[in-house]
Amino acid sequence: MFDQGRCAMIFIRSIGSDMIQLQHVCKTYGEGERAHHALRNVNLTINDGDVFGIIGASGAGKSTLVRCLNLLERPTEGSIIYDGRDITNLSGKALLELRAQVGMIFQNFSLFQQRTVLRNVTFPLELRGEKKEAREARAHELLELVGLADLAQRYPSQLSGGQQQRVAIARALANNPKVMLCDEATSALDPRTTASILQLLQDINRNLGVTLVVITHSLPVASKICNRVAVIDQGRIVEEGVTAKVFSDPQSPVTRELLSNDSLLVETEQNVEAGEAK
Repeated sequence: MFDQGRCAMIFIRSIGSDMIQLQHVCKTYGEGERAHHALRNVNLTINDGDVFGIIGASGAGKSTLVRCLNLLERPTEGSIIYDGRDITNLSGKALLELRAQVGMIFQNFSLFQQRTVLRNVTFPLELRGEKKEAREARAHELLELVGLADLAQRYPSQLSGGQQQRVAIARALANNPKVMLCDEATSALDPRTTASILQLLQDINRNLGVTLVVITHSLPVASKICNRVAVIDQGRIVEEGVTAKVFSDPQSPVTRELLSNDSLLVETEQNVEAGEAK
């Protein structure tokens, strides 16, 4: 089911210094009896160069965790270390500078409908005060990278879902980030388009050295792209390790339950692979 050679190759690629560390991170909404504990004592290390998957069922805490990584949500307790620096309490200009180093893409693409493709990609550079000539040159370079060089003057409504996600990826790369957060980035796409987006993300990781954090409920997506994964359930990390090891020899009952419908996993993987072959 899983390509051991592929996983081993990516594992060698991932060896490096710690890029992100979560130390005893908790996130609680509300107080008293109405308190909701979205994250509970989360400890994780994501290495420089990883494609790190965070998987779990709906409501497990995946999206809360990824939003803590760039401080869109602040932990109630614990620390987040980014590239050797504690960023937990950053604010103002320092927080903006951090977010420039951490790109993010979403399930719903989050493009500006009134802007052209080109101006969507230039938007982060506008916020930084880059001159028009420089930011448009950078945007054209990125559109070439994601395969949309000929669509710069179109609007998002004129694009397919896969094309819109490619625009979102180009925009996320505008500031040359060290890390890209991918929150269910392929959930709204068909299997063939999913395969092409996953290949693009792998190319970005390998060729540009961008560390990827992939939030997904899809085990086939995680098995296809991630060299390491963590399984989250009710706000707790219940298992972590090399993807092939975790999926072939799960230690947690939660992981085993996620993998229990093996025939569905195989069928979905085959659909993704069939999309690649077309």
